[in-house]
Amino acid sequence: MNVHELKTLFAETKAYTPEHVNELLDFTKKSYIQNEITILEYRNLVRELELQGAVIPEEQKEISI
Repeated sequence: MNVHELKTLFAETKAYTPEHVNELLDFTKKSYIQNEITILEYRNLVRELELQGAVIPEEQKEISI
């Protein structure tokens, strides 16, 4: 799965298009947790989304350390 396919899936699932790449990052994390995408797809999508400007909120960074 690539980011374009992720955007399409997001739009179909949520019935609106994402306004920011952070929404796609959250959707990617949820999809991985629910076993809808593989770890490889998750890693690749997160990498692509971060390159497009997605960031993990500061609170979550502190928790994961």
